[in-house]
Amino acid sequence: MTNPHDAGASLTDVSVAPPDTHRLRGPLDFLPIDDRAQKFANWIGVVVGIYVLITAVGLIGSGFKAATGDQAAQLFQFAANPFVGLMIGVLATAATQSSSTTTSITVGLVAGGLPLAIAIPVLMGANIGTTLTNTLVSLGMVRDKEGFKRAFAAATVHDFFNLIAVAIFLPLELAFGLLARASGWLSEQTSGTDGGLFAAVFGSIGVFVKAVTTPGSAAVIWAASPLPDPWRGIALIAIGIALILFVISLIGKLLKVLMVGKAADVLHSAIGRGPLTGIGSGAVVTVMVQSSSTTTSLAVPLAGSGQFSLRQIYPFTVGANIGTTITALIAAFGFTGIEASLALQAAYVHLLFNLFATAVIFGIPFLRVLPLRGATWLAQIGTENKLYAAAWVLGVFVLIPLALIFLTVIF
Repeated sequence: MTNPHDAGASLTDVSVAPPDTHRLRGPLDFLPIDDRAQKFANWIGVVVGIYVLITAVGLIGSGFKAATGDQAAQLFQFAANPFVGLMIGVLATAATQSSSTTTSITVGLVAGGLPLAIAIPVLMGANIGTTLTNTLVSLGMVRDKEGFKRAFAAATVHDFFNLIAVAIFLPLELAFGLLARASGWLSEQTSGTDGGLFAAVFGSIGVFVKAVTTPGSAAVIWAASPLPDPWRGIALIAIGIALILFVISLIGKLLKVLMVGKAADVLHSAIGRGPLTGIGSGAVVTVMVQSSSTTTSLAVPLAGSGQFSLRQIYPFTVGANIGTTITALIAAFGFTGIEASLALQAAYVHLLFNLFATAVIFGIPFLRVLPLRGATWLAQIGTENKLYAAAWVLGVFVLIPLALIFLTVIF
């Protein structure tokens, strides 16, 4: 893992003076071509990466079906407790440093038969786990007391927002099925045969994407065909997860080379112009770089250097929650028929959760200030004693999730 101090230093350089993207080293820089051809090659790499992502999610869906048959609910009974599912989402995202990876895998599992009731807490947990990266980046400024206080507050305001969002919407989901109902309705409008124009358009996209990606997935399925079930299914799941881990990292690196300068320009021009502008710019930048961790980690050094206040950074990080949902939506287009409906519903759960959380927390004044107060308080005590900062990172993202899973499964 990258040293947080080094990450903080490099991101500070990027944020203060957005560099020429050619100064950034990309995964395809080994090609002996000029700058213009290199840029074209990077875009081709992004397209190929998206193709592999969709193919990999499809492999997970096929593999899950082959491995579980119609026993998915029984096999995942241990995660039927919503708090276990939530903690799995936190741990998986913290381990991979990518909520996009967790949500894409979950979309594939739902298409393959994983009950949505189990998937929803996992998707919520991904929101919490994704904030680990920018919190680690803030630790890179630990030697500068005032700078660290500002940076740690800017990082943990994202933590507090997502924790409050889960505290509000997980009980609502358990009581009323809010996200399941809303996502189900939206999925019906954009898939199947009864959704009118939207369903026709989305369905056509799905059919086209499925046709394009089928040869790749078929080749992998054929290669795994000598294995008996359930090992064939397990092999497909493992290959799918490995491809997702690789390709999301690759896409992120390519887009960082291509877009980080433009993303930094958007960030500089939009932050401080009001909450709605901040939320919108956070979403746009995250779509541009395909990583909420990158988006928020760009913002943390700006806060640490004093260029922007915590109140100005806050809505920008919230917008990153919304922007990161695009990856799961893209992944869902790799399915057709009932699988497409299930995959889209899982992707919509993540989107609606973040939209609803933003509307409720920002729309209610006393809720809006809670993440600010929590982050300010934690930054204050973390600055006075760095052990509190370390305890927060280890506790929220590792120890508490592991302990809750252990206690829930045992008892």
